[in-house]
Amino acid sequence: MITPMVILLAIFVIYPLFYSFFLSTFEISFYKDPVFVGLQFYGYVLDSPKFWNTLWVGLRLALMVVPVTLVVAFLIASLIKTLGKRLAGFLKTTIYIPTVISFVVASVVFVFMYRSQGGLVNGLLDVVGAGPFAFLSDPSIALPAIAVPAIWLGLGVTTLIMLAGMLDIPETYYEAAALEGAGFVQQTFYITIPLLKNVLLFLLVTGFIVALQSFELPLVMTAGGPVEATTTPNLYIFNQFKDPTPYATSFSLTAALLLFFVLGTISALIFRLVRSDKAVDG
Repeated sequence: MITPMVILLAIFVIYPLFYSFFLSTFEISFYKDPVFVGLQFYGYVLDSPKFWNTLWVGLRLALMVVPVTLVVAFLIASLIKTLGKRLAGFLKTTIYIPTVISFVVASVVFVFMYRSQGGLVNGLLDVVGAGPFAFLSDPSIALPAIAVPAIWLGLGVTTLIMLAGMLDIPETYYEAAALEGAGFVQQTFYITIPLLKNVLLFLLVTGFIVALQSFELPLVMTAGGPVEATTTPNLYIFNQFKDPTPYATSFSLTAALLLFFVLGTISALIFRLVRSDKAVDG
């Protein structure tokens, strides 16, 4: 059973990773033969202020998206769990709908919603005497404006995964707690959250990885602007790859490998700080 998994892992993960590292030690040009330069491009990328700025942008976006998504998904999942079969089915379908919408389509829709003139968001704000705001042109609010559709698009899957984890918790735990006089809040903090630890850890790690690698939303909504306030790491790598300089391929490849290392480090830190529990049959 283990051997086929190891073979697949070696073919589709380990070999491409090592081969990519091998290629990153060469100056690759479409017009000249590759030239071995060692770790020279790693120095170029690490010395680039723009690379570090994009990591900070991606981290800020993740810090905006992931906690809000987890909290809202937890509340919705808790609500669905208490409802009847038909109403719960309707809500699960409704909350999942954004998941099947293309990121590009969602980006275009939110661009129109954020418009200063005639946009839905500024129209609602005008009712209460606020705005208008240039959501996608103001560096201070452009990233939060992108975080909103990111939360909306990821909420459906997160909610259903969290609901599945909640339904896996034996009801006898809640019944025993209720007999002891525990209310909803106490049951949530002493039963639901501790027993959802593995699920929350999975959602936390995958959420950070996905948010840090955001590409379509900033590309379509702001093209990384204004003044690179929304240039995420993947968008930066994409722009570097399109650069007309002869060795843009080597630079973008090296930046991608360093991003892989950053994502692995963040995942390891989360696993270290939030230790998972072994599965226990109920």
